[in-house]
Amino acid sequence: MRLSRIAIPLATLAAAAAVCLLAAVFSVRLIEDSSREGVETALDMAEKDWAEVDVDGLQVFLIGTAPDEASRFEAVTVAATVVDSARVIDQMLVAEPEDIRPPRFSVEILRNESGISVIGLVPSSTDRAELIDGLEALAEEDEEVADLLEVADFPAPEGWDEALGFASMALEDLPRSKVSVEAGAVRIKAATDSGEERSELEAALKRRVPEELELTLDVSAPRPVITPFALRFVIDEEGARFDACSADTQDTRERILEAARAAGLSGEATCRLGLGVPSREWAEAAEMAIAAVAEIGAGSVTFSNADVAMLVPEGTSEALFDRVVGELENGLPPVFALKAVLPETPDDEDAGPPEFTATLSPEGSVQLRGRVRSDMTRQTADSFARARFGSEVVYTAARVDGDLPASWPTRVLAGLEALGELENGVVRVTPDLVHVSGNTGNPEANAEIATLLAEQLGEEAELEIEVTYQEKLDPTLGIPTPEECVAQIREIIGDRKITFEPGSANLDPTAKDIMDEVAELLKVCGDIPLEIQGHTDSQGRESMNKRLSQERAQAVLEALRNRRVLTAAYRVTGYGEEQPIADNDTEAGREANRRIEFRLVEPEPVPEEPTTLEEMEEPAAEGGEAADAAEEPAPQEGDEE
Repeated sequence: MRLSRIAIPLATLAAAAAVCLLAAVFSVRLIEDSSREGVETALDMAEKDWAEVDVDGLQVFLIGTAPDEASRFEAVTVAATVVDSARVIDQMLVAEPEDIRPPRFSVEILRNESGISVIGLVPSSTDRAELIDGLEALAEEDEEVADLLEVADFPAPEGWDEALGFASMALEDLPRSKVSVEAGAVRIKAATDSGEERSELEAALKRRVPEELELTLDVSAPRPVITPFALRFVIDEEGARFDACSADTQDTRERILEAARAAGLSGEATCRLGLGVPSREWAEAAEMAIAAVAEIGAGSVTFSNADVAMLVPEGTSEALFDRVVGELENGLPPVFALKAVLPETPDDEDAGPPEFTATLSPEGSVQLRGRVRSDMTRQTADSFARARFGSEVVYTAARVDGDLPASWPTRVLAGLEALGELENGVVRVTPDLVHVSGNTGNPEANAEIATLLAEQLGEEAELEIEVTYQEKLDPTLGIPTPEECVAQIREIIGDRKITFEPGSANLDPTAKDIMDEVAELLKVCGDIPLEIQGHTDSQGRESMNKRLSQERAQAVLEALRNRRVLTAAYRVTGYGEEQPIADNDTEAGREANRRIEFRLVEPEPVPEEPTTLEEMEEPAAEGGEAADAAEEPAPQEGDEE
């Protein structure tokens, strides 16, 4: 009984111990398996498949050969993200490194008046002392050699010694240069004193370079001074070509060559670069001259500095010659002087007299062509036409002909003045005749033009006037009265307003249409006495408002002038806030008060001249009044007045 009492507890304890042992073994295996699987998965995701995992209890062993130390450290870090880093045991090896690649060897040698400097990396096999001694032998007495070389303990690459030897030899002929040396290649950038010296140097270096060595040359020379700065372009039966071509920049050269190609030049062409160009606008002048020769179809143009000579073939149309030369003369930059020659032919007598033509189109554009006696005459005619017809509509293509008669300028200006009397037409001026033809809305135009020309040219001048009156052009037909004009202006404006930028006298862009319509009406109305009134609201100082209203009214007047409205009889007045048409206490009222108005200026009343009887009665009446006043007793002190 006593034995059984002891055996049963012991058996129970043994059974419990066995169960605990089995549970511990199972738990350890479970931990090992989960640790191994977790670390292997993390390493695979980090692309560390060269690393293997072994587990012993809680310890995780990393085994394998890492390609480098960084990869080994990365594998340990990845494993520590899965299990505690204290459990990770690093048993990895690192692969032996491959042979280190040699560095890129190169040397740059700079030589100028200050001395010689050499910088770069050379292999240990290069005799550095010999290289520096050779450079010091090249240097002048007051020049220094700066040694900035570094040495690497690697064998020299193939072609290194040949490249360095050629560079040292070439440096003797390169007092101003930069020589870059690499294995098998030498690049030389140098400057010479002339183009001839550059050619000789390039030839010598190319002749002495070893066959296996790659040589790159960039040798510059100062541009020569070209005098005279010349260009000659020719079009003949052989085609278009340059006999001479000069340019000051690469861009200028390309522009000139492009103009020549457009004129028919084919094949290769060169244009010499140099100094001495007479004008920065050389390219523009050359382009225009080449295009002029091309338009005529044959001939030549020659530039000698700023002098330009143009020669066209015999038989060229005189009208074409006059037009092309006139356009070229007007277009050339001011520094250039053109002399154009049209050779005489046996048929010149049939070509007719020299002529100046001015044309006014129905649209209002004016063209001046033909010949003028001097550049001053051309400028005067152009200025007169621009003042009369508008600067933007005049095109001048007249050429200078110094052989014209002395009376030619007077005849030209008189013809332009006659053209101003027409709505459209043509004036032709020759040495013997002034011919005027066209259409007008003035029934008296023929007589007025004849009178004008006779006054300008003399009674004996030969005139031909063929002017046709057309009712539709008559400005007096259907012209509204001044009162009707003002009423129509109000109808045009209607619910709209002539508006300005806030606080300024600058017209708002939205007012353009209104101003255009008002201007067209006022051109029909003619020279009527009109007041342009400016008004403001009551905000701000009164003096400021008055000044602003005056400036705005003036801006409207200027806008009408720019639209070619005759405004001599107009006046502007700024009333400021003096004449409101609505309540200034409301925004709508203030908006209504800010306005521009057009009012007809009424003529001042003229007092009637008294008749003789009235003149006789007036003194008597004045005397009677004086007498009455004298008879009236003076008021006594204390009386009421």
